[in-house]
Amino acid sequence: MTPTTPTEAPTARDDPGIVIGEDGLARPAWASVDPMLRDYYDTEWGTPVRDEQGMYERISLEAFQAGLSWATILRKRSAFRAAFDGFDPERVARYGEAEIDRLMADAGIVRNRAKILAAITNANATIRLRDKGGLAEFVWSFQPSETPAPRTFAEIPSKSPESLALSKALRKEGFAFVGPTTMYALMEAIGIIDTHLVGSHRRGSSGVWTA
Repeated sequence: MTPTTPTEAPTARDDPGIVIGEDGLARPAWASVDPMLRDYYDTEWGTPVRDEQGMYERISLEAFQAGLSWATILRKRSAFRAAFDGFDPERVARYGEAEIDRLMADAGIVRNRAKILAAITNANATIRLRDKGGLAEFVWSFQPSETPAPRTFAEIPSKSPESLALSKALRKEGFAFVGPTTMYALMEAIGIIDTHLVGSHRRGSSGVWTA
């Protein structure tokens, strides 16, 4: 899940890196103002996700976020969960035209037919991956040998050799809307890599990478 879109990202000139909040905690600029984004950063972003349903939800939301801000998706997250049966792959895989029409009429979510169809496609692909160890294990198998150590937002890459390889592998398994940039954002969000800025109070908190 990408916290910001390129238009929201600070430029090299005004990127402050770490910001100390009123609570004395160090965070990146994107998580220092909006209470919703701050709570997401403090409690969830970069925390490992290792279950099938959680991974499927994250991939689905990353796809819906493409071209939009993550704040938009986060505000609609409860509506997405209600609309997609809690992102239960078994249920979503059975969606047909009636469910697609229902989702397209749901103002609480992003009503993009291609992305809705991708969520259904990816539910079916998730089920098929159970024969290869499951979606979560599959995604985590692309964990790199080292993680970035950015000091400013501008130093965070938008993709990597591993996110490119993951994208290609997921596409081969039948997944859609899983481009390398989207997969890099996924890897950040679920702790496969640690792109918390150096000095952030959450740097190294995933347990996957040391501070």
